[in-house]
Amino acid sequence: MNMFLETLIGGLLAGTMYSLVAIGFVLIYKASGVFNYAQGSLLLFGALTFVTLTDQGVPALGAIALTIALLILTAIAIEKLLLRPLTNRSPMTLFMATLGLSYVVEGVAQGIMGSQVRALNLGIDDLPIFLGDIMISQFDLIAAAVALAIVVVLSLLFNRTRIGIQLRGVADDTRAALSLGIDINRIWQVVWAVAGLVGLVAGLLWGARQGVQFSLSLVVLKALPVLIIGGFTSIPGAIVGGLIVGAGESLAETYIGPYLGGGITPWFAYVLALVFLFIRPAGLFGERQIERV
Repeated sequence: MNMFLETLIGGLLAGTMYSLVAIGFVLIYKASGVFNYAQGSLLLFGALTFVTLTDQGVPALGAIALTIALLILTAIAIEKLLLRPLTNRSPMTLFMATLGLSYVVEGVAQGIMGSQVRALNLGIDDLPIFLGDIMISQFDLIAAAVALAIVVVLSLLFNRTRIGIQLRGVADDTRAALSLGIDINRIWQVVWAVAGLVGLVAGLLWGARQGVQFSLSLVVLKALPVLIIGGFTSIPGAIVGGLIVGAGESLAETYIGPYLGGGITPWFAYVLALVFLFIRPAGLFGERQIERV
């Protein structure tokens, strides 16, 4: 029983790392209906910028401030140079645009900051914590706390601020929001900036766990089943989807893996996603139909 609980809790905590990545997708999809494939590249770009600055001797707080400023400027540039000219285009066109943006961001980052693996130390030791006989990773526990804090902050932002209420209006009905005089371009800039900041947090945590390297951008592929399970328009759905994927992978690797020769983790999340596509195509918290420009 202890082994089962330890495996389950470890999987749930690890799943919050997937949730952090998925939240960035949800923010942009909810506001504009765009599946932003470039989110993984922006995650990498933020983490790589931070580690490059600290390697050059910039204090951690200064590096964070400069990285945040760069991500905000990047969000504004993306809205002005990419999204605004493609307004009213099909979702597939916008998706292909973000796919191209992904390669541009990776290429620029590699050209300026190099392609070698970079170690990132956030000062979080991955030590075991024991609750009775159950061992929990300190790093995973802190990552889960960070994910919870982000969800609380985003909930306050979207429910208690003017810009958040406008975002909800755009998400509910874009045409009605336009008729009320809401500046959609400004909303998109804010959403991309917030998604970039969430991606930075996720990138720092993933980078601290496995090093800042260009394969970090491929975490976008693991976010997809999380979004399918939780729903593309729900931040709570991203959290629940990440927990389901993390727990499912951990339990499957432990209890099914030995019968299949191991190696279940890379593909099991997609099996779960396929199951949810059959039983609940919109996801657990997703909307069945969303009107977009």
